[in-house]
Amino acid sequence: MFTLLRPEDNIRLAVRLESVFPQCTRYMVVVSTNGRQDTEESVVLGMDFSPSDSSCSIGMVLPLWSDTRIHLDGDGGFSVSADNKIHIFKPVSVQAMWSALQSLHKACEVAHCHSYFPGSLFLTWVSYYQSRVSSDQAFINEWNAMQDVLSHRADSPVLFSEVPTERERTERLIKTRLREIMTQKDLENVTSKDIRTELEMQMVCNLREFKEYIDNEMIIILGQMDRPSEIFEHVYLGSEWNASNLEELQNTGVQYILNVTREIDNFFPGLFEYHNIRVYDEEATDLLAYWNDTYKFISRAKKAGAKCLVHCKMGVSRSASTVIAYAMKEYGWDLKQAFEYVKERRAVTKPNPSFMRQLEEYQGILMASCSGGLTTFHLVTYASLVVCLRLRGWRIVHMGSGVGGYACATMHLHFL
Repeated sequence: MFTLLRPEDNIRLAVRLESVFPQCTRYMVVVSTNGRQDTEESVVLGMDFSPSDSSCSIGMVLPLWSDTRIHLDGDGGFSVSADNKIHIFKPVSVQAMWSALQSLHKACEVAHCHSYFPGSLFLTWVSYYQSRVSSDQAFINEWNAMQDVLSHRADSPVLFSEVPTERERTERLIKTRLREIMTQKDLENVTSKDIRTELEMQMVCNLREFKEYIDNEMIIILGQMDRPSEIFEHVYLGSEWNASNLEELQNTGVQYILNVTREIDNFFPGLFEYHNIRVYDEEATDLLAYWNDTYKFISRAKKAGAKCLVHCKMGVSRSASTVIAYAMKEYGWDLKQAFEYVKERRAVTKPNPSFMRQLEEYQGILMASCSGGLTTFHLVTYASLVVCLRLRGWRIVHMGSGVGGYACATMHLHFL
């Protein structure tokens, strides 16, 4: 463990964690050093010990920024979220969990006090450890396991954390095998019965009671199987299928993946740079609140000369809305132009009604930010929208559906 550290770094805490792999020994290690501003900076390292030769490797690197949040999960563990990344830790004992929480809270207080944020001069040394992540992929996957996921990687540790029912195990196996079969078959010349027969042969069992489930899954997979749509040279819009197809991702040149779902796993952690917006496709979802972060992530991919896949389950609503919002801000387009541009390149684009309203709101925010020279409490009119702006803090005081009308919304400086 010590040989992996820089000489100037110190271990503040090392806590052994539970693992879904019985042969694996893993530790959460809090490492600190004095940074460029002569203040203490901390990072959490996930360290794995090989069962064969006891060698140690790094499987995860989590810088502790000022926005870091710690939450107990009620199941003997806790989650740490920072810079829109969430990692779950389950210490092997109550005492170990208490020690870990104390150490993390102390480090987070320092980060908050000195305003450590991504892209600043703080924690620049973390890249040393990020370049040395070398654990086996299965161990890296465990460090990146997420809660509330319905569509998992085939080897996801979450699949082994709870004992599923016999039907759940069968459905998971059906879904995996069905994807493999439909990838290999000429779908123009096979029927659903042919596919089900092939599935029964591979699984060596009668799947009659799963006929409805199989048909539903086939429809979902068919809807996802199209290639991702190239919206811009550096932005692709796609589905769960595209996000899980490693060969297609590599052939397309994707290096960044923006996952705009709550229910779908990151299929290849460690191979791609991920950013998660964990929301459902529901009317109540506030997607607008994340568009500044998604814009920055896609812009980072563009700056790196890389390509970014933006996906949800079907590539229709959540991810499409996010790409439309990106186009509006990046190219200065209004909603109509951005929507038509994206839909022309991905015909199934159809944000839900709530997301369309949020895009209209976002249009007003962007237009207000470009108008310049606003004084306190100016009224700015855009078509049927009236926005009352306060220059200091850039907050929308009220928004209405007609001139002089009022409703509610909030705009912060980071949208601009």
